Amino acid sequence: MIIEIDSGSGFCFGVTTAINRAEAQLAEGGQLYCLGDIVHNETECARLRSLGLTTICHEELRHLHDTRVLLRAHGEPPQTYAIAKANRVEIIDATCPVVLALQRRIRQQYTASPDAQIVIFGKKGHAEVLGLVGQTDGRAIVIEHYDELASAPIDFSRDIYLYSQTTKSLSEYQQIISYCTKRMQPQSTFRSFDTICRQVANRMDNIREFAMRHQLVIFVAGRKSSNGKVLYAECLRVNANTHHVENASEIQSAWLNGINSVGICGATSTPKWLMEQCREVIEQEERAKFIG
Repeated sequence: MIIEIDSGSGFCFGVTTAINRAEAQLAEGGQLYCLGDIVHNETECARLRSLGLTTICHEELRHLHDTRVLLRAHGEPPQTYAIAKANRVEIIDATCPVVLALQRRIRQQYTASPDAQIVIFGKKGHAEVLGLVGQTDGRAIVIEHYDELASAPIDFSRDIYLYSQTTKSLSEYQQIISYCTKRMQPQSTFRSFDTICRQVANRMDNIREFAMRHQLVIFVAGRKSSNGKVLYAECLRVNANTHHVENASEIQSAWLNGINSVGICGATSTPKWLMEQCREVIEQEERAKFIG
């Protein structure tokens, strides 16, 4: 049996950096908190908890004093930094550089044109999007899907500045740009900014090709991962024999019957070691069949 792990799957740069920062801080000893799950993968979060990382929510942050808190790659709104400063909390800022640059751009635009409409293509309630909206004092309009545009509170007679969450679909973002461009009034300004991370956006094409190469696809990702849901759906679209698992224990031996080629892939929040464990389990199943 051929078993291939997708070389393009696994942690993106931002997540890798955040986890490296967490491990380095934990190695120094002392208490370290993380504001929200460091990555949307429960297995990886459990590993870091075993090293001493404690995950907290925003409400718990308000009650912490004189300690260290790591900010994950998704980024945070200005209010979070203000609370930390007031409580003498040391911030270990692991915000992804791509997200950080986007936050700054939105803040600068909002400061320069406070009466303009800032529209963000992103998942409502997502940590990154909350951080972006926070740069506008909560005034930005969030569009989660192209289909929402018709009913969105957007005034095309006023200036519009359009941005995207870094992990959203590039093709859908282009649809939104086209929709807005056609409806803008002559006296108004419309500008869109290419803020989608190519390391993530390019994975859609790559994972599609990978899934088509194999008889069976094991897609490994946490079920809370937004990126994982999108990539899994694409794998399933091109290969109906695709199964979503969170860890190797969920692999069923029946899936392997009559299969000669298995592809293992995952989301930007999936650690390589977890995909390697899945390969080991499949290899063990194959050895057991041969011995039997």
